[in-house]
Amino acid sequence: MSDGSRVREYAGRMGPTWLAGAVAAGPATMASLLTAGAGYGYTLLWVVVLAALLGALGQYLAARLGYLTEEGLVSVVETRLGEGWAWVLVIDVVLAAGLAQLVIMQTAANVSELLTGIDARLWAVVWAVVLAVGLASGGYRFAELGAKLLVSLVVLVFVATAVVVPIDPTAAAGGLAPRIPEGLSGALVAAGVLGGAVHVTLLVMQSYTMRARGWGREERGLVRFDIASSMLVAFGIYGLAIFLVAASVLHTPGVDAETITEIGAAQALAPTVGEYATWLFLLGLLGAALSTLGGNTVVPPYAVADKLGWEGSIEDPRYRALVVCVALASAGGAFLEGSFFSLLVLVLAFGLVGTPFAIVLVLYLLNDPAVVDETLSVPVNLAGLALLGVAVVTAGTFVREQAAAITDPFSAFAVLFAAGMGLATALLLLRFARVAWQSAPAET
Repeated sequence: MSDGSRVREYAGRMGPTWLAGAVAAGPATMASLLTAGAGYGYTLLWVVVLAALLGALGQYLAARLGYLTEEGLVSVVETRLGEGWAWVLVIDVVLAAGLAQLVIMQTAANVSELLTGIDARLWAVVWAVVLAVGLASGGYRFAELGAKLLVSLVVLVFVATAVVVPIDPTAAAGGLAPRIPEGLSGALVAAGVLGGAVHVTLLVMQSYTMRARGWGREERGLVRFDIASSMLVAFGIYGLAIFLVAASVLHTPGVDAETITEIGAAQALAPTVGEYATWLFLLGLLGAALSTLGGNTVVPPYAVADKLGWEGSIEDPRYRALVVCVALASAGGAFLEGSFFSLLVLVLAFGLVGTPFAIVLVLYLLNDPAVVDETLSVPVNLAGLALLGVAVVTAGTFVREQAAAITDPFSAFAVLFAAGMGLATALLLLRFARVAWQSAPAET
C-alpha cells in the first residue's frame, strides 16, 4: 500500500485520541491559554509547546498499554497490582473528572445565561437532562457534533487572528525558556495549561476508547497517526493560536491574571470580528463546554464499571445508570461560587496533581513482562520519565503556592488531595523499587 493510500485509510478510521483531544480542547484549556497569554505575555509559551508534545506522549503510552493488553487501565492495575491500587486509581479519576464536570457545567450554564438572560440554574438543569437522556440513549453525539462545529469556528477565527495581529518574535522566542512566573497565579496558570493536555482522565479515557474501537497491536500504525494528527497537530495549533493571540492582543503591563474574565478574554478576537467578538467567543465557549461534558461524563462510569466487572456500554443497565447519575449530578455546578473563568484554570491544575500517579502506573505496567510482551525501549522510557518529571515539578509548584496561601475550602482540598496522591505515588515507587531489587540477579 502506498503512503498516500495509507494516510487516506488512516484518516477515515481516526477516533480514540481525537475524542481525548476534544476533551483536552475544552473550555478549561481555552481559559488557561487565554489567561496565560493575557496575564504573562509570551512567558509561558514553553508550557504551551510542551503541553502538546507531552500530551501526545501520554496518549501514546496509554494507547500502547491498551492495544497490548486489550483491557482497561483499571482492570490491568487490579490484575497485576491488586484491588487496593485499582481503587486508588478509581478515586483519582472520579475526583479529578467529577470536579471538572461541575465546573464545566457551571461554565455552560453561566454562558447560556449571558447569551439568553435566563437564570443559569435553570440552564444547568436543562443541560444536565439533555446530557443524561442523550448519553443514555446514544443520541448525544448529535449535540456534540453541533458543539464541535462551534468550537472549530472559534478556533479558525483565533488562527486567522494570529495571522493578522502583530506577534513579537523576539519576545515569543524568550518565552521558550522554561520559567514559571512567581506567585500563586503564575504556578496556577502554568499547571492549568499543562493539565489541559496531561491529565489523568485523558490517560484513562484513552485505554477505554481503544478497547471500544477494538484496536489491537495490528493497528499500531493507525494509533500513531491518530495521536500525531490530533494531539500534536490539531491540539498544538489550537493551543498556539489562542495563546499567541492572547499574548499579542490582551497583554499589557497592568493586566492581572487573576482578574481576567470571559468578556475581557473575548476581545482577543476583536481584530478580526470586531463588535461580534464577545458573542462569537461566548458561543465557542458554550460549544466547548457542551462537547467536553459529553466525553468527561463517561470517564468516571468507565473506571467504576471496569473495577466492578460491568460492561462499559449503555447496553449494561448498571453502567447506563451510572452515566445518568453523573450527568444529573453535574447540575450542581451552577451553585458553585466564584468566576467560572478562573475556576476553569484551577480545575485543570487540580487534575494535574493526580496525574503523576497514573503516569507511574502506566510506565510500570509497560515495563512488566508479565503484563506486556513488548516492554518499552530505553528512549521511550526516558521520554516517559521526562513526562513524569515535568508533571511532578509543575503540579508541585502549584501545590506549594496553594499550601502557602490557603484561603478557601477548595485550596485546602487541593492540598489534601495532593498529599494523598503524593503519598500513594511514593509508596508505588517504593514497591516497584523493591520488586526490581528482588528480581535482580544476585552478584557472584
